[in-house]
Amino acid sequence: MKHSLSRRAFLQGSAAAAAGGLLTSKTVLLEAEAASPRPVAPSDTVRFGMIGVGMQGSGLLSGAITIPGVQCVAAADLYDGRHTLARELTGNPNLPTTRHYQELLDRKDIDCIVAAVPDHWHRRVVVDACNAGKDIYCEKPMSHTVADGFAMVEAAQKNNRIVQIGSQRVSSVLCAKANELYKSGAIGDIEMVELTLGRNDPTGAWVYPPPTDLSPETLDWDTWLNDAPKIPFNKYHFARWRCWRAYGTGVAGDLMVHLISGMQMTLGWNEVPRSATALGGIFRFNDGRDMPDFHTVLFDYHGIPVYVRLDLGCESPELARFMGPKGILDAGEFELRHSTQVGVDTDPSYYSFSFPAKMREEYVKQWHAENDPPLGKEPLHEDTVYRGHDWDDMRPHLNVFFQSVKSRKPVTEDAVFGNNAAIACHMANESYFRKKPVFWDEPSKSLKA
Repeated sequence: MKHSLSRRAFLQGSAAAAAGGLLTSKTVLLEAEAASPRPVAPSDTVRFGMIGVGMQGSGLLSGAITIPGVQCVAAADLYDGRHTLARELTGNPNLPTTRHYQELLDRKDIDCIVAAVPDHWHRRVVVDACNAGKDIYCEKPMSHTVADGFAMVEAAQKNNRIVQIGSQRVSSVLCAKANELYKSGAIGDIEMVELTLGRNDPTGAWVYPPPTDLSPETLDWDTWLNDAPKIPFNKYHFARWRCWRAYGTGVAGDLMVHLISGMQMTLGWNEVPRSATALGGIFRFNDGRDMPDFHTVLFDYHGIPVYVRLDLGCESPELARFMGPKGILDAGEFELRHSTQVGVDTDPSYYSFSFPAKMREEYVKQWHAENDPPLGKEPLHEDTVYRGHDWDDMRPHLNVFFQSVKSRKPVTEDAVFGNNAAIACHMANESYFRKKPVFWDEPSKSLKA
């Protein structure tokens, strides 16, 4: 989830000139298919239970109930203040709420679950939901550990349940357009991918203010810890859980997983990288956290280098850059830019400066005679910019899930897809902590140093 409205409002703009021709740009507006405004019959309504009503969960809940034919009928959270919040968001002062999410799984009138809980809770909630016969939308990253992810895939497949993981951009019109352009050969075969994102403020680094009434009385702290080490009540660990490895997966699980998921969807990849080599550290937010606030990773995806930079101490626009011999696809927050490249010399080779003067003169004259366009017919190189609602579009992603619950058709980010993206993040973290490259071992489904 993007953490500030100003960041969501940021639009990238650029101008460029190309040697040997004039560069122009055209803009195409992309629109998602609108949800039907017609009234939805009660028999067509999807009734969901909400597990976790925190920062991300409150956004998911608010977005889900605006989708036609979708109704929240109960909510669960270990912090009592979020019971009040759930009732406020749904406009239902009588919405049933509980600290015990199993109560939602036991209800026959609940069709599916939307879950936004800390990473160290994902496995338990997803496996329990699938075993209870409930489809589930689970926030990213899918898993807290490699083993967790495979347990979740197994539960989904064994119970024939729909599991959608919440890396929202894979359902956006911008991501669909990027995939269409790549499949059409717009940039040729991919040669390298660069994925970058930077923030520069405490909120962006998860330094959140804990709820003012948070206490062992308003929060079931021992249950919240789950299988993490047992420690005394700590309001900062609750509010800023992403800072600690015991509960979260750091910038890899918060930010990188979005970038990796968008890359997978754009390029049609659904796999684990061969290896990951990471560098980073805690440079700005030395506040007791043990997860890095700066993290760079170089992945090997079947021989294709994928470079990722995540920074919580220097603001930079989100950018997914896909490079090939025919050009570049740049995906930003609200636009996708396709820049073509012809890949030919537009001037005589500068190597000719190593020729004797007469030889160079003859070479240059011949080059121009063979390559110069006719006057008035100089080439025109055009960039195309596709603008859409949001590269990371939550409501369409939720809608895919709810429609799949009704139709039983596949979702855009199922458990296998989500697991592959999460494993890349685990590899990035393991390389950082081990201070050496890590490799994926497919036979054992584990990481090797």
